[in-house]
Amino acid sequence: MPAGSTGAGQVTVTSLSVPAGSLEFWRQHLSASSIAATDLPERFGEPVVRFSDRSGLTFELIATGGDDRTPWVADGFDPASAVRGLHSVTMVVREAPKTLELMTGLLGYRVVDESEHRIRLAVNGGGPGKTIDVAVRPDAGAARNGLGTVHHVAMAVATADDQLRLREELIRYGCRVTEVRDRCYFQSIYFREPGGVLFEIATTSPGFTVDEDEASLGRALKLPPWEEPSRAAIEPMLAPVEY
Repeated sequence: MPAGSTGAGQVTVTSLSVPAGSLEFWRQHLSASSIAATDLPERFGEPVVRFSDRSGLTFELIATGGDDRTPWVADGFDPASAVRGLHSVTMVVREAPKTLELMTGLLGYRVVDESEHRIRLAVNGGGPGKTIDVAVRPDAGAARNGLGTVHHVAMAVATADDQLRLREELIRYGCRVTEVRDRCYFQSIYFREPGGVLFEIATTSPGFTVDEDEASLGRALKLPPWEEPSRAAIEPMLAPVEY
């Protein structure tokens, strides 16, 4: 896959939520793994550390005291430092008004904070996991999908009926929306918001435990039925995952 380039009409940063006071642990942990981390200015009162993975994807750790989700605890971590889950994503647009109109008018978001060139939107009460930052960069170049870029951002909807109702509303608004696509664990529709970012609306059912129990999640390669005939060709091309 050729390398992509970040720019307008794209999610450019994925931010993870960690407990307040844990960033020193993460600086040392990243350094021990030869990953360069950069401290950014506080964002809406929360400290931020940024780094990239080997493909060029940009990640942030945002330290917050407002996340009571169960942490992801693995060897070498404890609940006082472990990741809680997604904090937010940052999407880049050249102009904000139409993006904000769609997100607040149809998708249920509301503007909860603003700073120079950045608008924070939240849904369902806000907080980590329910937040999208819109970064306004009038001079940003066009994004190009590829290695090191984020293809789309997904939002959950409770039922298939809710999804169909929203699809009709989006079409009436003027969006070009895909048909409902069966992803086995959920059903999805896709469309681009006015700034060009690709949005997915996905149902929460039937869920990832439909074909394996929770304790075994991620330990075996699961393929959709139409790809099963190609399993013997697909498996040798995948890097092993250690756990």
